Amino acid sequence: MLQFQIEKKLPYFTLHVDYTFENGILVLFGPSGSGKTTTLNAIAGLTKPNQGKIVLNQTVFFDSEKKIDLPVQQRKIGYVFQDYALFPHMTVEQNILYGVKHQHLLLDQNEYERLTSQLKVKHLFQRYPANLSGGEKQRVALARALITSPKLLLLDEPFSALDYDTRVEFRQELKRLHQLWQIPFILVTHDREEARILGDIILYLYQGQMMKEERI
Repeated sequence: MLQFQIEKKLPYFTLHVDYTFENGILVLFGPSGSGKTTTLNAIAGLTKPNQGKIVLNQTVFFDSEKKIDLPVQQRKIGYVFQDYALFPHMTVEQNILYGVKHQHLLLDQNEYERLTSQLKVKHLFQRYPANLSGGEKQRVALARALITSPKLLLLDEPFSALDYDTRVEFRQELKRLHQLWQIPFILVTHDREEARILGDIILYLYQGQMMKEERI
């Protein structure tokens, strides 16, 4: 279960989000600048709320009253950024394994083989990001996020740079990955079709406020 109560002052408004959900794919939907990415970054620990509380499965990530602010590395969250944020000087394999090495985790070789086979990236291992297509970068970013066995996966407009046919393919891929991993996914989009196809729950945000909840 993920519970997040976030208040964050932004340049043009104050973000207020308060929600709890068990599992599934939660979509944060709304126009650009409505506070969707800020919400993800607060959950991940990349930005600090002014007030609030963020809890995942009894682990407190943030509590303004108790002055708890768990470091990013201890939150066990996978994050796929909008631009994928792959390291250009590292090979695909080095990019995928970066989180494991950076967090000093033990690599489960069987899990590694399973994940890289599922995402069809093994033949890309020795390439560099500059030599990858958008779809290939997407697969590598997902592999890097999942190889650390996160308890939660955040995705910030992960399909925005892909052509339509590739987007359709990856929507199905993401739903299949969720069924396999059985952890909460939170996805940001301003594409209404994408929100309805992927989301089990859609939260509509506008200028930092939760306007509506829709269960699919």
